[in-house]
Amino acid sequence: MTFLEIILRKLALSESKRAMLSKPFMTTQEIAELLKMREPTVRSWIHGRELRAVKLGRAFRIAVKDLETFVNERATREPGWN
Repeated sequence: MTFLEIILRKLALSESKRAMLSKPFMTTQEIAELLKMREPTVRSWIHGRELRAVKLGRAFRIAVKDLETFVNERATREPGWN
């Protein structure tokens, strides 16, 4: 089980948030809601090249796998901890 899966399970996400993760790309707003952060924080991670994103027009899109990598790189423990 990945670190992101553990977080999602512990957060007991609503059905709408689970649906967000089934899409190949997420918006900065969706990621902010999921991580309970502000959207400017997510954008600062992108501009600081900490979080990989694709710019489509004026908006950024982030692949779920890139979000998972971002979260796993910042984990203080290995996946599977209780």
